[in-house]
Amino acid sequence: MARRERVICAADALVDGGAGVRFELSRAGESLPAFAIRWRGVVRAYVNECRHQASELDWTSGDFFDESKLYLICATHGALYAPDSGFCVAGPCRGARLCSLDVVERDGKVLLIEV
Repeated sequence: MARRERVICAADALVDGGAGVRFELSRAGESLPAFAIRWRGVVRAYVNECRHQASELDWTSGDFFDESKLYLICATHGALYAPDSGFCVAGPCRGARLCSLDVVERDGKVLLIEV
């Protein structure tokens, strides 16, 4: 299967523990909301959907971290996710995991690797 790379944003748009960048992902002909964040120097990306119920995590566009800046939070259900793995550590979907996406940082850009 062919792999394509698509630019999500400039690398400096993602500050460690700061606002994320939203983008759209195409899967099986369907458009899905997704986001990228930087956590401890590494860019991570996930489908923007709480594992408890199908709602987007950010209440305000790009605001994915909780007040402590230690977890990603679902603004609707309060579920807390580890930023490095997407694993739900607290809330109604404890033990579930966000759907992660392959990303790479190169030449000052964050790229989504699409399959």
